[in-house]
Amino acid sequence: MDEYLEQLVDLIDPATHRLGNMTVDEARERVLHGSPESVLGIHGSFALVAREGKRVRMARSLDRPMRYFLAKRREGPALVVADRIDAIYGYLRSEGLERQFHPSYTRMVPAHHVVELLLVGCPDPDPAYTRFFTPPRNALPADLDVIGRSYIGALADETADWLGGLPEREPIGVCFSGGVDSGSVFLTVYHVMRRLGLSPARLKAFTLDFGGGPDLRQAREFLDSLGLGLFLEAIEADPASLDASETLRVLEDYKPLDVECASMGLALCRGIRARYPGWKHLADGDGGDENLKDYPIEENPELTIRSVVNNLMLYQEGWGVGRIKHSLTYSGGLSRSYTRTYAPARRYGFEGFSPFTRPAVIAVAEAIPFAALSGLSVDRLYTLKGEVARRGIRALFGVEMPVFAKRRFQHGAIPEGRLPGRLSALESDYRRQYLAAYA
Repeated sequence: MDEYLEQLVDLIDPATHRLGNMTVDEARERVLHGSPESVLGIHGSFALVAREGKRVRMARSLDRPMRYFLAKRREGPALVVADRIDAIYGYLRSEGLERQFHPSYTRMVPAHHVVELLLVGCPDPDPAYTRFFTPPRNALPADLDVIGRSYIGALADETADWLGGLPEREPIGVCFSGGVDSGSVFLTVYHVMRRLGLSPARLKAFTLDFGGGPDLRQAREFLDSLGLGLFLEAIEADPASLDASETLRVLEDYKPLDVECASMGLALCRGIRARYPGWKHLADGDGGDENLKDYPIEENPELTIRSVVNNLMLYQEGWGVGRIKHSLTYSGGLSRSYTRTYAPARRYGFEGFSPFTRPAVIAVAEAIPFAALSGLSVDRLYTLKGEVARRGIRALFGVEMPVFAKRRFQHGAIPEGRLPGRLSALESDYRRQYLAAYA
């Protein structure tokens, strides 16, 4: 009888992990043998897989995707792990296993969970999921000053840890629109750099402009009002460069809003790379809307204000593991959609960072008593993010941050009315177009 041999193929470059308090090997040991609390203690950005015999465990941070595919070989099963679907397909093709593949057969490791698989062959058992991050809800008082100080304080702590891990002379860019999230990140980076004795001359605020979009005006007004206008740098782009086919290849997803957002991200990263060939580090505000529940509830018929304020990390994780609407291929919420930020940055060789995705910051957000503060009023809920951020920035840094009305990335970089002509497909059309690449 032939010997039965299982195989683990880890295609994730270990050099891409950014851990602040341990080595990659130590982190893998925690994933394999540690308690949920010990996995939560892994600080930074990671997508880790570890194996012991037939048992494999995987875990990742919210700010990066992690996918796997279980292939069948005569010798035994092969588990292929990567950050991208096309990387998995490329490996399978190199091994002559591509006929087993379909994008929908890949699986996403959901954020904030350890996934355990047993490589035992047919029939493959379902993975087991263990949550490692369950922040207490409604733990803060209904005091916006206290909440703001706690939220921006956590943002500053995570930013300081990130800055401390960068080479001292590396330039730092912030993807900037002048909105609440990117504004909070820029001001936090700027003031933390000064507190740490780092030169702010390394810092730039990059604003995407397709010509006449409202974001550039807003970004200039934001920074000029604080005497920081010298940090602004517009990145001009041509609307004709928007290409949904390219975005679908990079994003590997087909949700129209994410396709639009990722298209903007590609244009911004492409423009920065063309101007600064050696630039590496970009910070952004992705995750801020999710943390403070600032999405238009009326645009999603599945949501009510009660479901938004009463479900743990709804916007970060979607309906969650084990729920009927949870996608095994993509997961849900920001756990799914962060590829709109991660994939464009990686495509052009940048290392991204959003402090809003860190558990310490999310924990403060989940502790906010949204129901009490909003009185279950949608309009009051939408005002909370600006108030929390404004008060926190004032408490931490002593400045009055301008607060403008919410606007999506794709609606600020390009004038209203010009976007539909470039990116107008339905979700079903995008899905067909993406899957056709593997037909």
